[in-house]
Amino acid sequence: MPFAASFMVPHPPLIVPGVGRGSEKQVAKTIASYEKVADEIAAIKPETIVITSPHSVMYGDYFHISPGNRAVGSFSGFGAPSVTFDEEYDEELVNAICEIADTELFPCGTLGEKQKELDHGTMVPLWFIREKYKGGKIVRIGLSGLHLVEHYRLGLIIAEAIEKLGRRAVFVASGDLSHKLQDYGPYGFAKEGPEYDDRIMDVMGSARFDELFDFSEDFCDKAAECGHRSFVIMAGIWDGKQVRAEVLSHEDVTGVGYGICTFCPEDGDDPERNFLEQYLTRAKQAETEKMAASDIYVRLARLSIERYVRERKRLSIPDDLYQLAKDGEDIDQLLNKKAGAFVSIHKYGSLRGCIGTILPTTGSIAQEIANNAIKAAVSDPRFDLVSEDELPFLEINVDVLGEPEDIESKEQLDVKRYGVIVSTSDGRRGLLLPDLEGVDTVDYQVAIAMQKGGISPDEEYYLQRFEVVRHT
Repeated sequence: MPFAASFMVPHPPLIVPGVGRGSEKQVAKTIASYEKVADEIAAIKPETIVITSPHSVMYGDYFHISPGNRAVGSFSGFGAPSVTFDEEYDEELVNAICEIADTELFPCGTLGEKQKELDHGTMVPLWFIREKYKGGKIVRIGLSGLHLVEHYRLGLIIAEAIEKLGRRAVFVASGDLSHKLQDYGPYGFAKEGPEYDDRIMDVMGSARFDELFDFSEDFCDKAAECGHRSFVIMAGIWDGKQVRAEVLSHEDVTGVGYGICTFCPEDGDDPERNFLEQYLTRAKQAETEKMAASDIYVRLARLSIERYVRERKRLSIPDDLYQLAKDGEDIDQLLNKKAGAFVSIHKYGSLRGCIGTILPTTGSIAQEIANNAIKAAVSDPRFDLVSEDELPFLEINVDVLGEPEDIESKEQLDVKRYGVIVSTSDGRRGLLLPDLEGVDTVDYQVAIAMQKGGISPDEEYYLQRFEVVRHT
C-alpha cells in the first residue's frame, strides 16, 4: 500500500492565529490552501502522519528520527504559549524504518536526540491538521547535510516501511521556499530567490521529481531556501509510482516563499519514474566517460583509491605508473619532480574527501598523488571511509601546487588564479585551493582558510599565495 497522499507545505508561525494575531491575514491564500490540505487529510483518516522538518534535529551525515512514544511542544517561543501540542509517535513505524536502514547500511536512526520538544516546522502543519483531524500518530524526521540522492533514498526506505506494516499514512514535507524574494525580507533580495521559487513550483506542480537533483547546492544556498531536502525525501516515497500533482497556492508577501502542493497516487507503477535508478545510471556513465578522457594524474589517483579500497594494497611506483600510461603519455615530470599535491573526491557533485600537502613529502609527484589519494578516501576526518560500492560514482580531481610565495595583502590574491595559505607565528595554518565553486571573493576565500586553521579574525596572521595545475 503506497502513501494515501503527500503534501508540500510551508511553516511560518505567523499563519497560526495565536501567533499572527491578525497579521496572518496577509497570507490568506496560503491559509486557505492549508485548510484544503487539512480537509484532505481528515477525509483520508491516516493512521500515521510522517513529517519531515528542517527545524528538527539535523546532522551533517545522519538522518535523525525522533525517538520515544510521544512529544510535546508549544509556540511559547513565538509569543503564544497557550498553543500547545501533545503528539504520540508511531514507534512501530520508526522501528521498521530503522531496521531497513540498518540492513542497507543507510545513515538513519534515533540516535543523538537533542531537541525533544516539537519544532515549529512540525507544529505549523499539525496546527492546521489537528483543527480538522485528531487521529493518527506521527513520525518526525529531520534533514541532513548529505547529498540530495540520500534524501531521496530515505523516502524509498520510508515507503518500504509503510508497505511492510500496511499503514494508512500521509506524508507532510514541511519547508518554506526562498527567503530572499524581497529587499524587506529576512535576508534581503537575491536574484536566485525568485528563480528558485519559480523553478521549484514548476517542478513540484508537475511532479517532475527527477529534476529535483538538478538544483545545485550553491544555487539553493544563494536562494536561502528552507525546504528543498524535505521535498526530495517526499519525492522518494513516490519513486516508480504514477502521481497526480496539484498546485494549491504560492505566495510572496513577507519576502519568503510559501508554496503548497498536493500529491496523490494514480493506479499502477510507472517504470519511467524510477528516478533514483535513472540518476545513478547517468552518474555512473558520466564518470566512466570522464575517466576515459582524463590524464594520467587523475587516473593515477583513481587507481590508487580503487586498489586500496578493494584490496587494501598500495601502488608500486614507478611500476604501476608505467603500466597505467598510455602510448605517448609523458610521465617524466610525475617521476622526476617533487611538489605538493591535493586530491579531491566528489560524489554526486558534493565533496566526499580532500587531503593534500602544501610542500612535497615524498620523492616524486606520482608518489605524492598516490599517497594523498588514499588519504582522501579513507583518512579525511570529515567523512566515512569510501566503500567499494561508491567507487563508480566518484569524481576525482588532482591539484599540483606551485611554490608558495609571501604576499603583503589580500589585494595580491585572485580567487580564480591563486590559492591562499593563512599562517600564524605559533604554527597554525589554513589553506584553500583556488577556483572553488561558491568561493567568489578574496575575503571569503581568506575567511574559510582562517577557519580551517583555527585562526580568529582578530589575530595577527600572514598570507601566502600559490598557483596550481588542476587535473580533472
